[in-house]
Amino acid sequence: MNETKLQTILGSGGALGNLLAEELLQYTQNIRLVSRDPKKVSETDHLFKADLLKREDVDRAVEGSSVVYITVGFPYHHKTWAESWPYFIEYAIDACMKYDAKMVFFDNIYMYNPNYLDGMDENTPHAPPSKKGKVREQVAKMIMDKVENGTLTALIARCADFYGPTIAQNSMLTETVFKPLSEGKSATWLKNLNYKHSFTYTPDAAKGTALLGNSPEAYKQVWHLPTAPHPPTGREWVNMVAKEMNKKPKMMAVPIWMIKIMGLFIPVMKEMPEMMYQYDRDYVFNSDKFENAFDFKVTPYLEGVKTIVKKDYS
Repeated sequence: MNETKLQTILGSGGALGNLLAEELLQYTQNIRLVSRDPKKVSETDHLFKADLLKREDVDRAVEGSSVVYITVGFPYHHKTWAESWPYFIEYAIDACMKYDAKMVFFDNIYMYNPNYLDGMDENTPHAPPSKKGKVREQVAKMIMDKVENGTLTALIARCADFYGPTIAQNSMLTETVFKPLSEGKSATWLKNLNYKHSFTYTPDAAKGTALLGNSPEAYKQVWHLPTAPHPPTGREWVNMVAKEMNKKPKMMAVPIWMIKIMGLFIPVMKEMPEMMYQYDRDYVFNSDKFENAFDFKVTPYLEGVKTIVKKDYS
């Protein structure tokens, strides 16, 4: 462990940021947490307030860093994404190049061609069908273009939809399955209960991201973060969670027209119709590349569910 090397998280907090801050302690005691209102995860953390849509703030936040992790979560709205992501990534790239910092970009799979979601890996072709997916494709290309021309040392770490204990309370699986079942209500699944759907366990994602960031050989490429194979179908997810909670496995599939009506009252639901393609086919995430490269034990789905129920619902 090199305790003197500063590692910085842009967009600390949230589903991954806090867990990542904990995992980085295995590699350094010098960790900078950057957000509008950063909060310490460990006593040794350095807090840095910044508006990440201001170039000068990003520049100052990156200065002195050896590795910069990007875990920013802009509001889930395609117009906000289109207005914010390209500018922020441009500022972050420029700062990392200026200060010779390595970049680790935490990404999703929105840019992938929807016809190739069953068994997606790092070579899955890009053809995003959604507006948000087109933004993610744009910023990933901005990063990898700089990598390919040799001006930036970076890697992209992608995960599937995520689930996990406590910190992942804004996970779709938490909101639609864990919470309603815990309250004796019906779980709701988007569109169709009969398709497989991978979820990345947030503690695994954080541990994998920290490992990649501290492995020199991992840079200049894309990685899928460790995710359990053989995902359950929506119906199997609900049955598994209900069994661990000792609840009746009540469930319903929510059609797209209902999502649109819900969007009239719940702003975030307005953003869901364009993403519903992920629920009308098998969504299977492959992380063999990571598991073949590193000695890593991926958390099985049942073990993850048991941990969540024990920590959050018992």
